[in-house]
Amino acid sequence: MTETPTMTESEDAVPAVANLDTIVSLSKRRGFVYPSSEIYGGINAVWDYGPLGVELKNNVKRAWWRAMVQEREDIVGLDAGILMHPQVWVTSGHVGSFSDPLVECATCHRRYRLDELPGAEGLSASDLRDPTVVERLGLICPNDGGPLSAPRRFNLMFTSHMGPVEDAASIVYFRPETAQGSYVNFKNVQQSSRKKIPFGIAQIGKSFRNEISPGNFVFRMREFEQMEMQYFVRPGEPASAAFEEWLPKRRAWYERYGVAPARLRFREHAKDELAHYAKKAIDVEYRFPFGWKELEGIHNRGDFDLGSHAKASGENLEYFDQATGEHFIPWVVETAAGADRAAFTFLIDAYREEEVRGETRVVLGFHPELAPYKVAVLPLLKKRPEIVELCHRLRADLATDVLAVYDDTAAIGKLYRRQDEIGTPWCVTVDVDSLDDGAVTVRDRDSMAQERVPVEGVKRLILDRLAAARAA
Repeated sequence: MTETPTMTESEDAVPAVANLDTIVSLSKRRGFVYPSSEIYGGINAVWDYGPLGVELKNNVKRAWWRAMVQEREDIVGLDAGILMHPQVWVTSGHVGSFSDPLVECATCHRRYRLDELPGAEGLSASDLRDPTVVERLGLICPNDGGPLSAPRRFNLMFTSHMGPVEDAASIVYFRPETAQGSYVNFKNVQQSSRKKIPFGIAQIGKSFRNEISPGNFVFRMREFEQMEMQYFVRPGEPASAAFEEWLPKRRAWYERYGVAPARLRFREHAKDELAHYAKKAIDVEYRFPFGWKELEGIHNRGDFDLGSHAKASGENLEYFDQATGEHFIPWVVETAAGADRAAFTFLIDAYREEEVRGETRVVLGFHPELAPYKVAVLPLLKKRPEIVELCHRLRADLATDVLAVYDDTAAIGKLYRRQDEIGTPWCVTVDVDSLDDGAVTVRDRDSMAQERVPVEGVKRLILDRLAAARAA
């Protein structure tokens, strides 16, 4: 068994980008992320993914699915509904305890999460439950300096009503996590897939939380996508061993796709910080421009989930081990990541500025698997129809296997810089010589090296480079 990691990395790790506004500005300008409903003034903590952003996030989800399902024999997929029987959320504890500590200013009436107030950083879970903590620490409203109320618990679930009558009997909840769909479907999935313990159920899907203080761009939103996997194991020591095995695997996934190891660390939850269901919990944290924050959580949930749902529903959720003749409620080891937060992290960590011939070159050094466009096809002379026709023919051929784009809206130097800034790994330039020798110039984003390649060999070159990057 591996040794449990803690905060082993330096507190002084330097963020990839010093100012978050750099990423926010680039994201809107280049079409990664826009404020939602912007023409009406926007809506707080909801963001829309533009043409490049949707490709980036889809690529992140595909990379996660490949690592968690496609490359493994012991994990299968599920897509459970957003709306579930309301008793699911009572049984899971969300109705009773899924809340954050909220304080309100007596003068401006703004509301804040207690743990995000100036002077409340690093409070323990016990402090956050202390009704005297505001007075004890002398906390005041960061907006106008007014007095703050004692903390109260604020439930984070969005509610709605199902059917034509809005009463207590018709209440439904927008799910705050995808995990419960895996638990209530445990028996269905196990029997239909014929998987033996240990095995996992993976899901990617939308979740909703009525956050008190969302912010830091897409880091904390009210509507977001999760990438969660529930791994069902034998009780006790096997679950502890599985928990330890998943820790390096999940950290390595971020490193595999380009995140600098120095900006990742593990942080173990203190005893008074653990969720009510958790035996143990460790976060993978990333050094964002606004500090070390959770990127993904790995949790040993014990038998709380299946045990609670079995008791509340009356359904037998035991697993029968034919080899030993045992019946038992499996324990769960969970890996819980966010598609939005992961895409945000890859975007930040890929950003760099370089001096090239006296000019600043902005580059998003995405791993090729994550890059929104894999290749851009560019004409050296857009007024030559035969060059443009060859470009479109080449782009169409590439597009059967990868996302390729054609661009002729600037001089070739500016086109290269534009593709560098959005992270396109390769540019293919068609010039006058291409009409004679049947070859084009392939430019590498990172090295800026160029090589002449026959038109018929371009697709094979790009696919081989993608395969090499995936295998690295």
